[in-house]
Amino acid sequence: MDVKQFLGIQQVGKGHWRLEVDERLITPGQFLFGGCGLAAGVVALEEDSGRPCIWATAHYLSYAPTHATVDVFTTLAVEGGNVTQARATAMVDGKEILTINAALGRGSLTADEPWTEMPDVPGPMDCPPRVIPAAYGQSIFTSTETRTALGRTMEQMDGTKGSPNTALWARVPGHLEPSAGTLAIFGDYVSGGVANPLGQRTMGRSLDNTIRVVTLEPTEWVLCDIRMHALSGGFAQGTAFLWSERGTLLATASQTIAAKIWDGPRN
Repeated sequence: MDVKQFLGIQQVGKGHWRLEVDERLITPGQFLFGGCGLAAGVVALEEDSGRPCIWATAHYLSYAPTHATVDVFTTLAVEGGNVTQARATAMVDGKEILTINAALGRGSLTADEPWTEMPDVPGPMDCPPRVIPAAYGQSIFTSTETRTALGRTMEQMDGTKGSPNTALWARVPGHLEPSAGTLAIFGDYVSGGVANPLGQRTMGRSLDNTIRVVTLEPTEWVLCDIRMHALSGGFAQGTAFLWSERGTLLATASQTIAAKIWDGPRN
């Protein structure tokens, strides 16, 4: 399964793509998961430009509810010798819900190794699976698999403040070759990083998501190395470094989150 199949996105015309919001792609709040929206734009822009994503950012304007049809329209604004500057607009029933700006292309200068280090954590099969409360229902969190590598599980949140740095292993079962779109989905897990420093279960709505692709290599699991920066006035900021199982930095992700304490059922 590749990311296009996972998203169910299809081209319906020149610069025009479409996907249906089913239960695999939603948040527990019953609307399109932000990372899936960014991933859809990245897939469309990579296909239409014929170039790999370097950087893409999404600005979320409104929601795409479960079972909605999302139309994605691409514009290749400037096509240079090495880089294409482009944007994608996602619409539901003629209303703009999501705007994505991106740069796509590839240069030649490469450093031997990244200038940051992967945290020393156990391998994915040595980490406990994240248990999603049944009250959340079907969502992106049940169609992907995650394991807690650093920090507390949801069951361990007892009000004690903790580290702003956490990590989790993530995979889409059957998907072995991460793409920029796949990494865009995993990058949205930054929103879950608010809980550990507060010591409380939280819920978050992304205002923006950014993915910066470093390199791609086959890996079954991706380590989401999440580092929260601040929470003020109801809005949190954080970054994730996305690593392959063998320690290759695949991408970085960042976002702003409208955060609240989760007051729903605990199981």
